[in-house]
Amino acid sequence: MTARELATDICRTLHTSGFKAYLVGGCVRDLVLGREPEDYDVATDAHPARVQQLFPSSVDVGARFGVILVMADGAQVEVATFRSDVGYSDGRHPDRVEYSDLPEEDVRRRDFTINGLMLDIDTQQILDFVGGRDDLQQGIVRAIGTPEVRFREDRLRMVRAVRFAARFGYAIEPATFSAVTAAAPHITQVSAERLREELTKLLTEGAARRAFELLDSTHLLDTCLPEVSAMKGVAQPPEFHPEGDVWVHTLLMLERLPRSSPPTLAWAVLLHDVGKPPTFKSAQDTGDRIRFDGHAEVGAQMAAAICRRLRFSVDDTEQISALIANHLRFKDVFQMRKATLKRFVRLPRFEEEHLPLHQLDCLASHGNLEAYDFVSRFLRETPPDEVRPERLLTGEDLKALGFKPGPIFSEILQAVEEEQLEGRLRSREDVVTFVRREYLKAK
Repeated sequence: MTARELATDICRTLHTSGFKAYLVGGCVRDLVLGREPEDYDVATDAHPARVQQLFPSSVDVGARFGVILVMADGAQVEVATFRSDVGYSDGRHPDRVEYSDLPEEDVRRRDFTINGLMLDIDTQQILDFVGGRDDLQQGIVRAIGTPEVRFREDRLRMVRAVRFAARFGYAIEPATFSAVTAAAPHITQVSAERLREELTKLLTEGAARRAFELLDSTHLLDTCLPEVSAMKGVAQPPEFHPEGDVWVHTLLMLERLPRSSPPTLAWAVLLHDVGKPPTFKSAQDTGDRIRFDGHAEVGAQMAAAICRRLRFSVDDTEQISALIANHLRFKDVFQMRKATLKRFVRLPRFEEEHLPLHQLDCLASHGNLEAYDFVSRFLRETPPDEVRPERLLTGEDLKALGFKPGPIFSEILQAVEEEQLEGRLRSREDVVTFVRREYLKAK
């Protein structure tokens, strides 16, 4: 069962039981725009307890706020009771809710007019109490009611305004825009986890450049990611970066970032040069040209700190840091020994993330893809068992050869792997001969 089928069944079951029920929110917006919704929500005048009675497979995910999750055959739909919200002391949840029989009361508590539409699944009639259809036609993101009130209720709505404007190519209505810029410093009230998820959507929904330009123009960037804001106006050597400063270079990469890219790659694109502002040295300082000595290492450390601040998982933090720490190594691939190159391309998610990051970096600057082509060709032409050769020697083998456990084990095993990667050892016999010659002789 799809989410749309489940939502239809829910609405019809509620109708049959004597209740009002409508599709609501982003799914209606997307249907009006001719897009397939990612998920579906239902609004009804049935109270949560009654919804759970009608749908035994449902789960209470927010009954205090009138929200029940209905699940069936792998699909799930949130069902919310019509309500008005009273007070938002924590800047996210209402202090209390008052259930209503009127759908228009429910709509007026929502964020933006384009998300305030309802759809009767049987008649296909759209209920529009806030001018959402007109704003969809005109390409406008407008807060419902008083923008300042909507943003006080949930500060994350400011970033969501940016995301919807970027995603659909819309303008933010002037009063809504002004309210965002005025309240931007308060974005710190949003939990790190919620902010991280919203920023990740900005990066991966296919309009990352526009999204971050809007974050900048609304002053949200200064508070959300001051390290990224610091890139603006930081000059680069024109022989390598004819496109302009670090901020412009980053925007050009974001513009080319494919929709639905891995989140860790998307964050690495955003932060790959975050170490440049603190390592900047002018041509006057260096005596030849602008330099950013050590910026990859500094950037990796800064990115790790940003990831910790935004509560990324340990695995994602390590991957983003590794992408940034290694992004300059591509310039050395032509001089790398075979073993070094093979270890380089063995980095986790190399083809899915390290290589695309380098490609985007080149396309947004000098346009030279020689290193990208060289590594791509190496990966195509080199058998996987040469990049990750079978282990031909173990600690037990070393004991059998007469070695006592200790630091020598690690030294020998590393040496053997190096020789394998260089292509000089291909069989167990080769390895035993090598160890006897290089280590037993010395012993």
